[in-house]
Order: sequence, then structure tokens, then C-alpha cells
Amino acid sequence: MNLSNAEEQRPSSENCTIAATATALPPHTISRDDVKYYMGRVFDIPERKLEAMMSIVDNARVHNRHAIFPIEYTVEPRALSKTNEEYIEHAIKLGREAAEKCLQRAGLKPADIDLIITVSCTGFMIPSLDAHLIHLMGFRPNVRRMPFTELGCAAGAMALGRAADYLKAEPGGNVLIIAVELPSLTFQRKDISQANLISSILFGDGAAAVVVRGKPMHGPKILFSETYTFPDSLGAMGFDLRDSGFHILLAKDVPEMIGAKINELVDGFLERCGKKREDIKGWILHPGGARLLGNVETQLGLKPCDTQPSWDILANVGNLSSATILFILQEWLEKRPLKTGEYALLAAFGPGFSAEFLLLQWT
Repeated sequence: MNLSNAEEQRPSSENCTIAATATALPPHTISRDDVKYYMGRVFDIPERKLEAMMSIVDNARVHNRHAIFPIEYTVEPRALSKTNEEYIEHAIKLGREAAEKCLQRAGLKPADIDLIITVSCTGFMIPSLDAHLIHLMGFRPNVRRMPFTELGCAAGAMALGRAADYLKAEPGGNVLIIAVELPSLTFQRKDISQANLISSILFGDGAAAVVVRGKPMHGPKILFSETYTFPDSLGAMGFDLRDSGFHILLAKDVPEMIGAKINELVDGFLERCGKKREDIKGWILHPGGARLLGNVETQLGLKPCDTQPSWDILANVGNLSSATILFILQEWLEKRPLKTGEYALLAAFGPGFSAEFLLLQWT
């Protein structure tokens, strides 16, 4: 892998700690049985293909997902203008809920925040979510804003990395990350492509928030971050915006593409951080889907118990795009916190096609 600084060790963030996390989920649920019931009634697909899709539903390891609307309304076609109005309303609502809960857990007020990073790829709004929340929640008028809109599933991890970068320049500052994704609004009942059918099985709605503080305190410290963009991979993942809304693009060989590179990428990143794979005690991995996570585990020599929080989030809320990795991070913090001094690798993958890596150390 040709990286210009491959032989150099990364400069560490001295004091950059994840102080709190929070999540928010909409009230309606879509179960695996719901997917099976509606699959043949909503999509005009041949019986043989329907049988194959039922097998994929069973193997996807997604038991439940959440949605802002009941499934009966979710599957009905609506104009892009309508779904985007719904996106704006519910992104503000869910984003605010996650943000308020996260600030409370961190013991901070909106006025204490110096930078807001908002993350989403499943709708469109200008002014961005942060601008709406400044007025609604009482952030300072001079709070800095950084909206991420086109980074897909990798964006939650990238937001953590950019928060750390900001705090290197502004020691003692506070950053609030808010990731909101409403993929149920991108549902396309007339699109019978394999990518759209798979997305109807995997993706769910939700929001997550994280407070990152530029001071020494208890919690995971963000030491290093790095991005890698795969060559010739523009068509691997993304959205195609048409009159009917967002149509997902998802190459079927993405799990294999990541699997073929993951050893080289992880070992190279850790080497530049001055670490080895055996130093890692926590594997905080965005699952994407069951096949992707399984491939990564196989290549890295991990067992499902090493990544159980990733499997649990996939099963209970599905793939929430950018918010997924923040849900998984919270799962580790609440159920599997590492010991002081131990290291974790956080990784997520998204359009570009790109991989984002972070090295964390519990303090």
C-alpha cells in the first residue's frame, strides 16, 4: 500500500476523550417476520427470486429495526418532495433527542459546545441540521459547525476523527457529534435490483450522539485516526438520486473487497500508531451486513465473541448507516468497557469506497 507517511508514526491526540454517548430510536418496529410478509406483496418479483430473498432474510441476522412510520405507510410510494419534508421533520426530532440525552450524560449545556458535527446521508436539508438545533437547543451563536452529508456508513467514525483533529488545535474544547439516519425514507417499492432488495432487509432508522472533550478524564481517549480510499471503487456503494428519490447502489462484492484488504489495512494502521494486533483488546467494527462482518472476522482471526456488540446492534436495530458505529461504541461502553490502559480499534466503511480507522485507549 503506497502511503506517503507509511514509515512515520502518527502524532497522538494528547487529551481527547469520549465523554458520553446517547442514542434515539423512533417508535415503530419492523421485524424479520414483517419483512417476509411484505416482501412478496410489495415487490413484483418472480416466485423463484422471492424464495431466494426469504433465505437472505433468514441469514441477514437482522431481527428488528426501527422506523419513523408504521410499515404500512413506509412501503407506499411518495414523491421525493414529500419524503424530504418527512426527513427534515424527523431528523430534527431524533437528532435533538439524542443530543439532549448525550449532553445531560456528559454534564454539559449546549452553551458549552464549541463545535457541532452533524452526520447524515439519507435526506437533504439546507440549512443543515446543526443550524436548526442551534436555535432549538440554545447553542452559542458562535459555535462552529461541520455538517457531513456524503460519507455514508463511514461518517460516524470520520466524525470522531475530525473531532479529535479539532481538539488538537483547540485544547480544552468540547465537540458534539450528532448522526441521524432515516433510510426507511429511501425505500423504493418499484426497484427490484438486488441492492434495493438487500437494503430493505438491512437498514433501520435511528440517531446517535457523542460528546468528545479536549481534556484528560475517564473514558476512551482518541489517539489516532486514518482514512483509506480503495482504488477504482466509486461504484461500490452510494445513492443514485432520481425523481422518485434515493436509490441505493451496493456492489455485491463489497464484503470480499474489504476482506481482501483488511489485514493489510489494519496492520499498516497499527504499525503507524506504534502498536500490533495483539495489543488490541476491543474490536469496535461497523458490521455493514452479516457477510461483511463475517469476512472481516475470518481475515483478522477473530471470533464472534470478539465482536459481539456489532452482532447485537445488527440484530436489534439493523444497519443505521453512519449512526451504526456510534451505537456499537455505546454498546462497548455500557456492556464491555475495557480496563484502564487497554486499546481498541474502531473501524467503519462507506462510499468512496473508504475505510476509517481509529485507535482508542481507555483511561
